[in-house]
Amino acid sequence: MAGLSPISYRKLVQRLRELGFEGPYAGGRHPQMRRGDLTVILPNPHQGDIGVGLLRRILRQAGVSREEWLGE
Repeated sequence: MAGLSPISYRKLVQRLRELGFEGPYAGGRHPQMRRGDLTVILPNPHQGDIGVGLLRRILRQAGVSREEWLGE
């Protein structure tokens, strides 16, 4: 059973698209991705990876389980 690990912004966007989200779109101070009526706020792109804590919060906001994210 693998756990979550830090991920690059590019890989985050790619994986969310695989899960049916569209975007990212400009939206105020942060980019957003959408799936139906659900909008997920993303961190601004930066050089470092997105840590596990922030990834967990993004997944919770997106309604994506850890198992779904990891493809289990």
